[in-house]
Amino acid sequence: MVRSRASLLVATVALACAVAPVANAAPQPVASDVAPVRILGQQIIPFDMDFRGTTVGGLSGIDFQPSTGEYVLISDDRSERDPARFYTARFGVDDSGVGPVVFTDTRPLRTPDGSLYAPKSLDPEEIRVDPWTGGYFWTQEGERTDAVLADPSVRITHPDGAFAAELPIPENERMRPTTGPRQNLALEGATFAAGGALFVTAVEGPLLQDGPVATAKIGATSRITVQARFGPLLAQYAYPMEPVFAESSPEPGQGMNGIASILAADPLDPTKFLVLERSYVLGVGNKIRIYEADTSGATNVLDAPLGTARPVAKRLLVDLADLGLDPIDNIEGMTWGPRLPSGERTLILVSDNNFSDKQVTQIVALAVR
Repeated sequence: MVRSRASLLVATVALACAVAPVANAAPQPVASDVAPVRILGQQIIPFDMDFRGTTVGGLSGIDFQPSTGEYVLISDDRSERDPARFYTARFGVDDSGVGPVVFTDTRPLRTPDGSLYAPKSLDPEEIRVDPWTGGYFWTQEGERTDAVLADPSVRITHPDGAFAAELPIPENERMRPTTGPRQNLALEGATFAAGGALFVTAVEGPLLQDGPVATAKIGATSRITVQARFGPLLAQYAYPMEPVFAESSPEPGQGMNGIASILAADPLDPTKFLVLERSYVLGVGNKIRIYEADTSGATNVLDAPLGTARPVAKRLLVDLADLGLDPIDNIEGMTWGPRLPSGERTLILVSDNNFSDKQVTQIVALAVR
């Protein structure tokens, strides 16, 4: 008997909830007059820092591995400076701030035949530790040029960097001449959900068939896709992005907004996520806002145009400008870190400096009630 997507989703989530550890349950609610998010501190990683013969930079994704106490970070170097790679690192986080960042290892990402990726053959973005196996799931954005249409992808890598597998992607996210993702606005965010039974991804901006990109006057619509960790596509939802926060000057239209990262709000809940919207305006700078998103009431648009579909519900969790963070750079990755003695969860952010000496690589820690 062939199962429907809905029944497969229910079965997968039920399995995840049955085996997920109780220790990861969400903290108890706190008084409503207490700020939900506060800043703990940050560390700036030196520009062009050398680690084992590679240049540390372009850090576009981060995840925490509680079993080892280490963080894994992926570089979006397209094998142009050094081979496409990820790093592991350690740093302390507590009420006194963020401790020194100590890199512990780096491994190149490898193709199915074991070779290194050729220059410009991929564009790594997000990385997540598989809570079941300790391996890594990572996204890359593919390519759209006049000469090349290369699909984005979700790839699975062993801890030593060896290729393990690749997940299917929705047909509507494949690079086609008139449909699919825009260049550099493809698969950006990813997270495990439902205790690791589900893998959830987000495209950074609207697909070509879903309308224009965000401007200072109007927002745009992205898509969040839910699939079983072993591949089957289950659902897809319309996510409404905010307008660009300011207009560029003197030339208008030199700004953008998009989803840079997505993270399960609770490890057991298959419907609640944090969504990091990263906005940049030429001559003004960056704005980083993190929203709480709920897919439970949204319309499944996996095999359909957006039309009048009910979008994901969202509410603002924090605007980093309200926390006094300085600088606010090109933050692209986020992960839950260790819990504080107060019961607050730590939310760890990383910025992608684009290998530019005009930007910084920052590790920022927030406390979330």
